[in-house]
Amino acid sequence: MKTSLPLLLIALMAFACRQQPIQLFNGIDLNGWHADVPEMDTSKTATSPFIVRNGMLVSLGTPGGHLITDSTYSNYRLRIRYRFAGKPGNCGVLVHASTTRALYQMFPKSMEVQMMHENAGDFWCIVEDIEVPDMEKRRGPKENWGIVEGKERRIINLTDGSEKPVGEWNEMEIECKGNSITVWVNGVLVNQGNNCTASKGQIAVQAEGSEVEFSKIELQRL
Repeated sequence: MKTSLPLLLIALMAFACRQQPIQLFNGIDLNGWHADVPEMDTSKTATSPFIVRNGMLVSLGTPGGHLITDSTYSNYRLRIRYRFAGKPGNCGVLVHASTTRALYQMFPKSMEVQMMHENAGDFWCIVEDIEVPDMEKRRGPKENWGIVEGKERRIINLTDGSEKPVGEWNEMEIECKGNSITVWVNGVLVNQGNNCTASKGQIAVQAEGSEVEFSKIELQRL
C-alpha cells in the first residue's frame, strides 16, 4: 500500500488536471496565439486585426487573416462565447488547422465551423473533408464536391434560428472526438459529421470582414 499510494495520488492529480478547462483566451492578452495576416507581409501600415479590449478578444474583421493557437489539440470540447456587437457579419472558428494559407493564399488547412449571422454551425471544408447525413441535400451535387478553390465546400447546418439577436451573446460548443465533429449553438445541435480527414491540429478564429467580440474560448479535454 505504501508504494502504490503515491502512484494513486499522481494518477488522481493527473485526472483532476485533465478535467480542468483550459482557458485559451486569458482575458488579458494574446499569449498562446499568433496571427497570420497576409497583408501584413507587404504593407507597412497594416496592423493585426486581433486585439484585446475590455477583457474581450476582438476580431476587427480587416485586414483578413487568422489568429491561431500555438499548440495543437485533439479530443476536446471547445466552448466559445461570442457576439456581433454592432451589426450582423461573418466570422468562423477553425479546428484541426495546420498548413497556413492553403486556400486562396489566406485560409489554413482546416475544418471551419461557421459563425456567420444566421448560418452558425455550417461546415466549410478547407483542404480537409468530412461526411454528414444527407450530403447531397446539404452540399449539392456530388460531382461538385471538393476541398479546394472552385468546389462545393460548404455543408449547410441542420437548423437555423438557434442564434441570438445581434448584440446578444451566443454560446457555441464544438466537440472534436476522433474523426467526428459535433456543433451546438445555444444548446441546439446544429451540425454533426464523421470521417473527418483530420483528427488534430491548431484552433483558429477569423478576421473576415466583420467585428466580432469573444468573451470566452475554453477547451475541455475529453
